[in-house]
Amino acid sequence: MSQMVDLNVLSLDDLHHHLFRVEPGRDQLRRLARLAWDEDLGQGDLTSWLTIPAEACVRADLRSREVGVLGGISPLADVLHVLVPEVTFEAYARDGDAVEPTQVLATLAGPARSVLAVERLMLNLLGRLCGVATLTRAFVRAIGASRAGIYDTRKTTPGLRRFEKYAVRCGGGRCHRLGTDDAVLIKDNHLANVPRAELGAWVRRAAIAARSMPVRFVEVEVDRLDQFEAVLREAADVIDIVLLDNMPTPMLAEAVAMRDRLARRVMLEASGGVHLKTVADIAMTGVERISAGALTHQAVSLDLGLDLVEGGKL
Repeated sequence: MSQMVDLNVLSLDDLHHHLFRVEPGRDQLRRLARLAWDEDLGQGDLTSWLTIPAEACVRADLRSREVGVLGGISPLADVLHVLVPEVTFEAYARDGDAVEPTQVLATLAGPARSVLAVERLMLNLLGRLCGVATLTRAFVRAIGASRAGIYDTRKTTPGLRRFEKYAVRCGGGRCHRLGTDDAVLIKDNHLANVPRAELGAWVRRAAIAARSMPVRFVEVEVDRLDQFEAVLREAADVIDIVLLDNMPTPMLAEAVAMRDRLARRVMLEASGGVHLKTVADIAMTGVERISAGALTHQAVSLDLGLDLVEGGKL
């Protein structure tokens, strides 16, 4: 099977390059930047036109207003380069760093109208991504020294998937699928019409076919132990991961024990009902992976601000 890039072995710098500096990610970033610009500016910033001379220049500090984790300042620099190349952007912190209230994260310098035009877009995007990174860091800390990894899902904001998955990595989490085209995940809806007695054989055929495709992994979802046993007995040599969906922790532990008896090569992923209050108990069952939609759909944006530097006119 031809292998795709494993996003989870890349450094943050290399991940940034892979997601945003080469196609298709570079084009997606440009299109998102233009869409966000058009959404906020429309035909232009009327207030700035009325109050700020075209030749005026400023310096401004991008600051954190609260404790959190920086996630997304590297792709933000790419967005600003697309929209306001006349503005210089100098970052003083790196993605993955812990940040404190009043901390200066970066400085912008250039035409005042351009700096103000991009202010809200910048704060919205980076605040959102820092919120994802901050929540992810909390999940990672909650499981302590467990062998399990915290993984994201496809429950992302439309248009922001690459950004939010990058932010998850900034928080210490790991990337699941980027989309439906880089890995095979056979879910319950794919199996809805498969007779119970044929489940294992059906999964085996599908997994063998998947092995001829350039995919990162082959995974199958189950929500009952009888399904799990059938998959292990008939397809363990051709699948990489079994997703254990919405299983209570005693059942997860039983599944781990069954896997250890029948097919130790298969990794187990717990999903469903994963929250900060439950994730430590889930990790203690012995699964290798825990995927949590909460990383993205429950993240609260970090409070950031842009302050003009006193005497910062150029």
